[in-house]
Amino acid sequence: MSPSRDVPLWRIRLPRSELTWNDRLRMLRKRWRLLLRLGGATAAAYFVSTHLLGHSQAFFAPISAVIVIIAGAGLRARTLFELVLGVALGVLVGELLILAIGRGTWQIALVVVLTVIACTLLGIKGLAMTQAANSSVLLAAVIPAANAGNPAVTRFADALIGGCAGLAMILLVPRNAVRDIDIEVQSLLRRLGGVLGQIAEAMRQQDNDLAERALAEARAMQPGLQALESTAASVSEITRMSPMRWKQREHVGMYVGAIRDFDNAIRDARVLARRTAAMLRHHEQAPAGMDLAVESLSKAVGIFADDLSERDDFEQARRQLVDAARIAVMALPGAMTMNTAAIAAQVRSLAADLLYASGATRDEIDERLDFD
Repeated sequence: MSPSRDVPLWRIRLPRSELTWNDRLRMLRKRWRLLLRLGGATAAAYFVSTHLLGHSQAFFAPISAVIVIIAGAGLRARTLFELVLGVALGVLVGELLILAIGRGTWQIALVVVLTVIACTLLGIKGLAMTQAANSSVLLAAVIPAANAGNPAVTRFADALIGGCAGLAMILLVPRNAVRDIDIEVQSLLRRLGGVLGQIAEAMRQQDNDLAERALAEARAMQPGLQALESTAASVSEITRMSPMRWKQREHVGMYVGAIRDFDNAIRDARVLARRTAAMLRHHEQAPAGMDLAVESLSKAVGIFADDLSERDDFEQARRQLVDAARIAVMALPGAMTMNTAAIAAQVRSLAADLLYASGATRDEIDERLDFD
């Protein structure tokens, strides 16, 4: 007999949560928008179905509102509309099926199984699949009230009303588009600044391992960039669809327009780290002052991030970027190797990418980075 079977059931304890009470309170405060959406949408959906349309069993209205708000969080506009329509059509098809086969024990089992099969084939998973299965149980188990009209029609209407109420609350109480994209951009730029700082330190210490770690970190930034692209598409739609966020269109547009330049800058950082690692691996001496150029570039990234968040004019960041490129060019020795020449070129390219991100034109960049 295993030792676990000798322990009385009353002494078995569930694993302790790592979250403290204060952690839960902070989490709850962050969910105020979700709570407001849920309360407003469910109340509105139930009121319309019950008091305006006279449906006696309008439980699908608030249920559909909950599904759309929770399962639809962060979805693109088209997908969100598809979710609203899909929930309503799912209720309609399910009710028509039940009208054909009746209600009972085996009918509940069949409807739930068919619902999960359909969700799997359509790529629906997680909470959305759970809600769909729950809805199918209600369809099969709850007998429509007498003289309540055609249940297929009334429940389809309730589900559509609930979905529309959920969608309306998403638009009336939208995410803070600028804050959401700024959080991800700031994280990405902090990592980029950290990579550049590691490269500069690797040059100073002639430490190839540190340069390799910087390269690994630069490569690991790609998923973050892909997540940023997804967030950018989502918040752009929020600023177009929600009247509450129309004022943020221009600021969000600054972030969205800079993403391609961020991608190029990260790629340049990878090449810079790889060239630095190759230089140190071949026991080449880093040109005097090149570490200062990369360090200056790291500082410029931080200044740029602050300017982007504050909607500043980027002038201080631009000066820092130009200084970094100038130092790199001036640090080149008379007898260059392939690695040292490539490092200087990547510093200049990275500076140019962030200058583009700040709104500078090609002609302005060429003029600022022409040190001949």
